[in-house]
Amino acid sequence: MAKLFESIGKLGLALAIGGGVVNSALFNVDAGHQAVIFDRFRGVQDAVVGEGTHFLIPWVQKPIIFDCRSRPRNVPVITGSKDLQNVNITLRILFRPVTTQLPRIFTSIGEDYDERVLPSITTEVLKAVVARFDAGELITQRELVSRQVSEDLTERASTFGLILDDVSLTHLTFGKEFTEAVEMKQVAQQEAERARFIVEKAEQQKQAAIISAEGDSQAALLIANSLMEAGDGLVELRKLEAAEDIAFQLSRSRNVTYLPSGQGTLLQLPQ
Repeated sequence: MAKLFESIGKLGLALAIGGGVVNSALFNVDAGHQAVIFDRFRGVQDAVVGEGTHFLIPWVQKPIIFDCRSRPRNVPVITGSKDLQNVNITLRILFRPVTTQLPRIFTSIGEDYDERVLPSITTEVLKAVVARFDAGELITQRELVSRQVSEDLTERASTFGLILDDVSLTHLTFGKEFTEAVEMKQVAQQEAERARFIVEKAEQQKQAAIISAEGDSQAALLIANSLMEAGDGLVELRKLEAAEDIAFQLSRSRNVTYLPSGQGTLLQLPQ
């Protein structure tokens, strides 16, 4: 029995050692990831290992796994415009590595390639592009600025083996002095518009007064011509019309009494 237990113990120990060796010779690459193999004798291998479970030589080889899915990164940059205004820009980038270039990326840059590459090239490209526009153009031509930054940055990142799936400007502000100047300009424009409205209103009133005066002058001229042609008959006609109108108004009043003309009217009244 002792020999049997001893044999079982040795078998179990052998199985445990064998399982450990097999386990150390396997590694997994998850979905969306790629692996680069580092060999202690031959260095970084050129072949890139895809998703799944793979074998390696324990102690001799080591897998370095990279996430090859698109990842976001925000890069804030402070730069100057063409008219020397301070501009605060935040750029949002979706990036991923070129899988075939992972050995070169690991050898020349390292696993933290995004930390080493993206801030520097983003700052370089943004400073170069923003310097071509003044502050007003950065606001009115934002789409053009964003497209130019995307094209230049994509080209620059490709030299490091990176793919940029999206580049967008998420934040764009200016210095305090420029903001105050814009506000003062808007106030001045509003004041100018108000003054222009007042001038236009006065001009309209002036034109109305001129037209009214010309009408009165024309009416007076017509009346004068009529008097010259008809003599005093027109004046007498206007008097009769005025008297008729006054008599009509008085006849409607209860406090007015009509008496015949002549001095003996009151003497003929009954006692």
